[in-house]
Amino acid sequence: MSKKNYAVTIAGGGSTFTPGIALMLLEERDRFPVNKVTFYDNNAERQEIVAKACEIYFHENAPEVEFSYTTDPETAFTGTDFVLAHIRVGLYAMRELDEKIPLKYGCVGQETCGAGGIAYGMRSIGGVIEILDYMEKYSPNAWMLNYSNPAAIVAEACRVLRPNSRIINICDMPIDLVDKMSRMCGIKDRRELQYSYYGLNHFGWWSKIYDKDGNDLMPQIKEHMAKNGYLDGIEHEAGKEQHVEESWIHTFGKAKDVYAVDPETIPNTYLKYYLYPDYVVETSDPNYTRANEVMDGREKKVFGACRDIIAKGTAKDGGFEPDVHANYIVDLACALAENTLERFLLIVPNDGAVPNFDPTAMVEVPCIVGSNGFEKICQGPIPQFQKGLMEQQVSVEKLVVQAWVEGSYQKLWQALTLSKTIPSASVAKQILDELIEANKDFWPELK
Repeated sequence: MSKKNYAVTIAGGGSTFTPGIALMLLEERDRFPVNKVTFYDNNAERQEIVAKACEIYFHENAPEVEFSYTTDPETAFTGTDFVLAHIRVGLYAMRELDEKIPLKYGCVGQETCGAGGIAYGMRSIGGVIEILDYMEKYSPNAWMLNYSNPAAIVAEACRVLRPNSRIINICDMPIDLVDKMSRMCGIKDRRELQYSYYGLNHFGWWSKIYDKDGNDLMPQIKEHMAKNGYLDGIEHEAGKEQHVEESWIHTFGKAKDVYAVDPETIPNTYLKYYLYPDYVVETSDPNYTRANEVMDGREKKVFGACRDIIAKGTAKDGGFEPDVHANYIVDLACALAENTLERFLLIVPNDGAVPNFDPTAMVEVPCIVGSNGFEKICQGPIPQFQKGLMEQQVSVEKLVVQAWVEGSYQKLWQALTLSKTIPSASVAKQILDELIEANKDFWPELK
């Protein structure tokens, strides 16, 4: 199979994750040969810092790869083969409000779940659609691999507003958890695992897990989950684990209690926000949330490293490392470009993949990916417990998108009221009114 060289645009060039993804693209050129990498961001000042540091790295380590950065859409999206989109509309300042406003009312304050996720979704829809439109205007045959959060709401918006677009919505959290489960079983490469999985993004369950020889791994993984949740799957060596902050340690440990609710399946960690919202609120610091943790941690570390590289004029010993967990992005791009027909967890229209569930729902299920896109793998009927939870949550996501499209205050109030993380319509209204004021520069006007 002959391979061409590919041009890649990274939308969200000023993100703290961008250096790791760019370095990962360079490291994986034997599988996915890139000859052009372009950063795009509408925040020129922020992107300049990240991009100038990466420019030095590219010059020193891969001078044959054309590197550039821009705030001009035509320049960024013309002649590209793939767009890797990971944008954060409102940056961490707005994430901080997403988390702290709900906590004021005794509700879960989280980036993608509950009221915070709804607020973030209302900001993200327009940004992702804008980038998708740029790509299809300037490079109509390109693929957009979107992992901008909150992926569930963004994917539903794309289904409604751009149903025929060449976009695939993905999430790295299930990949991270499969990594942990493979380590529980002494398997080095997560790609050796075969599994059945169903749900919504950040809202799903594994029902079957096998090794490459077809041996059932569920009993072994269940034993670990019952004792320690996902903590048994964490490598403690420095640099080996993506999520090592204290908040993630609590999340991986709490998966033990989430698993206990239905010990027939293995849960996604984010289910703790819906099944144990009281615990989440009790253990949250309303004055110092995950956003503060990131701003004081990864944000300072990455931008500090970038400024140091720029000041020294060299990336040698600059602290940049490929993002090993982003390998799945290269895997997916390879599958689309080279027709590898590999299996991936994608967020796609249900349309029968889960036969006893809303056919229009954007579900997260295994798919076979090749040059013509994806084919869903049917997961069969799901149990009543999961079905009930998913019906409630997918209705929240659909109402958010309807609220954005229609500019409807009523629909967004309904979405918040329906969220399992909010106890009543009155509390939902209080949170909504404060979120509207906080997001007046980002949300469409609601009537």
